[in-house]
This record gives sequence, structure tokens and C-alpha cells, in this order.
Amino acid sequence: MSDVKLYPFIEGKNLSLCALNLDNIKLYASWENNPEVRKYGRNLFPILAEDFKKAFEESQGRIPREIGLEVWHNADKKPIGYVGFNFISWADKVGNIGLSIGDPAYWRQNLGFEATCLILDYGFNELNLQKITGNMYEMNYGSWKICEKIGMKRELMLKKNAFVKGKYVDEYEYSIFKDEWNQLRQKFDYK
Repeated sequence: MSDVKLYPFIEGKNLSLCALNLDNIKLYASWENNPEVRKYGRNLFPILAEDFKKAFEESQGRIPREIGLEVWHNADKKPIGYVGFNFISWADKVGNIGLSIGDPAYWRQNLGFEATCLILDYGFNELNLQKITGNMYEMNYGSWKICEKIGMKRELMLKKNAFVKGKYVDEYEYSIFKDEWNQLRQKFDYK
């Protein structure tokens, strides 16, 4: 794992969003395979570091439909997760965000909120998206509370849409529009 913040891209109060770092792919894989982390994701199969490397290589040279950034903890000088767009429709100017604070030691510290604010700023004010969505399972209380705190609205609930840990759970989709975010963002302390 690299202990040097490489390629700082967006800086916040406690976090920076940096380019994903190939030196850290073993760390990313460890987060994705951690039972406490992966229960909130959609990965059913073990993920290898080589899977991350292959995904990086396949995305080179194309118009990106996915953009990933490492979440870097400024004070502790280390990566703690990643955030980005899982899917971008450039024609529609819509993006779907994903966030994982992969290191459970950093959960419940409002860092997911800060990372989400930073990626919304980037999506709306640099990529010129008009709508950003986020999907999560009902038991991912932290994620949907972040969405509601930021001002995203629950637009969709898919009943019993996913099978997680032996039971069917609901999936939520939240959304926010560029004009809504630009009005709300001033009240949040994340930069």
C-alpha cells in the first residue's frame, strides 16, 4: 500500500479524492472481500487484486462510463475507501454514484457524507451532469441517511429486489438535481 497521497484531485476538509492507485489494489480487494463491507455491496464472488487491475486497463482510452476516485484521509495520510460514478449516461447527463468507506475503523465519522458532497460537486460542477442518483439496500442505513441529509429524494423503492444474507431486501434509489444541489451545498461544511 502506498503511504503517499498520489494525484490529489479534489480536496475537502478531512478527505481528498485522488486518482485510483494501482499500488493499492490489494487493499481495495481486501475491502471488497471483508464480510462487513461487502454485505452492503453487490459483489457475490471473491474479488482479486487482478480484477481491479483488469478493470483499470479495460477503461483506458475510452469515454468513461465509470469514474472512480480513492478516498484519502488527510490527517491519517492513507486511503480509506473509494467513491465515484458507477454509470454515467453522457447523453442524458445522469450519473449514478457509489461509495465505500472500505476501512470499518472510519465508519460513523461523517466521512461518507463528506465524500458524497465532494463527488456531487465534481459531478454537477465539473462533469456538468444534471441529475445524480444513488442506489442502496434498505439495511444500508448509513448510505440512505447520507442521501437524505444532503437533500436527495427517495425516488424509487424496489420491494424485495435483492437477496442478501439469506433474505430478500428492498432496494432504494435516491436522486438530486444540479439546481437543488447548488442551492443546498452552501449549508454543508465539507471544504
